[in-house]
Amino acid sequence: MISQVFYAQSAFEKGNELYKKEHYEEAVVVYEGIVKSGQQSAELYFNLGNTYYKLHKVAPAVYNYEKALLLHPNDTEIQTNLKFAQKMAIDEIKVVPKVGFSKMINDALDVFHYDTWAGIATGFSALFLLFFIGYYFGSTSMLKRTFFVGMIVAFFFMLISVGSAITERNNYKKERPAIVFSEMVSVKNEPKAAAPEAFVLHEGTKVFVLENQDKWRKIQLTDETEGWIEKDAIKELK
Repeated sequence: MISQVFYAQSAFEKGNELYKKEHYEEAVVVYEGIVKSGQQSAELYFNLGNTYYKLHKVAPAVYNYEKALLLHPNDTEIQTNLKFAQKMAIDEIKVVPKVGFSKMINDALDVFHYDTWAGIATGFSALFLLFFIGYYFGSTSMLKRTFFVGMIVAFFFMLISVGSAITERNNYKKERPAIVFSEMVSVKNEPKAAAPEAFVLHEGTKVFVLENQDKWRKIQLTDETEGWIEKDAIKELK
């Protein structure tokens, strides 16, 4: 394990040097070698995305930026570079905005990653314990009432944080994002090669896999359009 980590670090530095010298093709080989060895990090995927971007390879660039975002969801530098890479894609898919109460809930949950929500829940748990200790050892009725109210408030926010962490985790596990790697691919109305064409997608477009059927994948776009695509035309992010 130690030797693998040492190899990955050494190779990563070598890849960075090749990138600085603008030897992008060689840098890709080194970075991809690290990924194949089982090592991963947001920085590795970010640098790999940057390298593919320099080579004007839209699908691998978008894919690796998205992989980096899975590990560091709130990194603004990754988000910015991803937007630049997405501009190279041909397809411009609109995002259907959510409205009403569900939008409010989703917006509130998306403020933090599920790991962050779990950390917040842990913080409120510790606060609840401190208030309980204060209540237990409080010498006056005023102090006891104050600590009791604090316990209730901390417990309430702890429940909200735990629920948010669980919901975000479940949403993360259910969601199957993928990137189109084929230069151009026909999306069908049914999982058959002879089925009528629903629409065409190009490399770099992000889709969400809904269902598997043999060599076909049912996908949905951000505008909620659905269709069937051959599994070899896309690469799932998770």
